[in-house]
Amino acid sequence: MTTTNNSTLFFELRQSGLLLLTALIWGCSFVAQSVGMETVGPFTFTSSRMALGVLSLLPLVLFMRRRLAAFKPDEAARRRSSEYKKNLLLGGFLCGLFLFGGESLQQFGFVHQTEVGKAGFITALYIVFVPLIGLLLGRKSRPLLWISVAVAVAGLWYLCILPEGFTVAQGDLYVFLCAIVFALHILVISRFVTKVDGIELSLMQFFFGSLIASTMMGIFETPTFAGWWAALPSILWAGIMSNGIAYTLQIVGQRGMNETAASLILSLESVVSVLAGWALLGEVLSMREGFGCVLMAAAVVMAQLPEWKKTP
Repeated sequence: MTTTNNSTLFFELRQSGLLLLTALIWGCSFVAQSVGMETVGPFTFTSSRMALGVLSLLPLVLFMRRRLAAFKPDEAARRRSSEYKKNLLLGGFLCGLFLFGGESLQQFGFVHQTEVGKAGFITALYIVFVPLIGLLLGRKSRPLLWISVAVAVAGLWYLCILPEGFTVAQGDLYVFLCAIVFALHILVISRFVTKVDGIELSLMQFFFGSLIASTMMGIFETPTFAGWWAALPSILWAGIMSNGIAYTLQIVGQRGMNETAASLILSLESVVSVLAGWALLGEVLSMREGFGCVLMAAAVVMAQLPEWKKTP
């Protein structure tokens, strides 16, 4: 029994660590996304970063396939089955569709000059939408998780919103829709990550997402090489670090995790963005922002506490 409990604890800590690393990378990506919008359109940026995600993962997937064929022929045969391919294609398409929608809506928010801090607050509202949509789908969350969500939203408010208050601009509406789409993305990942390999699922979501984004770019935008070249540093960070690495870590880390608890850990990207500005750029961290960080950290810790059950 002790060995089983220790194994479960190690698994949960490992998965939480992967999601925390995801939030760390995402938190450093808001500035890159905002800067990239100065010279390219939203669909061009999204298409480029997703294509880089494909290029960064394809060699790894091919290497893993060769390793499976050599050392685990049964698993290699399972991945060649029609059932596995069907789940991989369907899961990859749905994940890619929602990832494209979320990233593009977020980029449109930056086009309409949504402030980075406010965008972080609104985007992280997926921590509310994940359990709400889960209820509509018949999934229940324990009361402690709902309390954690409420504490996290309060922390986000103190962290991202200025004392003067909250005003709604056109760009904010795009980012609000982005939060709903990212919540759907989290739920779809939980649906398919137990059926297929996480890294292969991540590769397929970038493949389908880049196809959709490229189509939209060709219809609605006229990108120039000079503009794309100027945005290249931002695209490289978003494509390799945020997409290729962080979104893959999200898929692997969500395996076996409650969706609401996972979304709370991922929402720490807002805390990371503020702390990175303070540590690397010399920005001032106010008492209000510090209090928001403490609330967010408390919410994540609460979400990881084991459920209390009455002894019969």
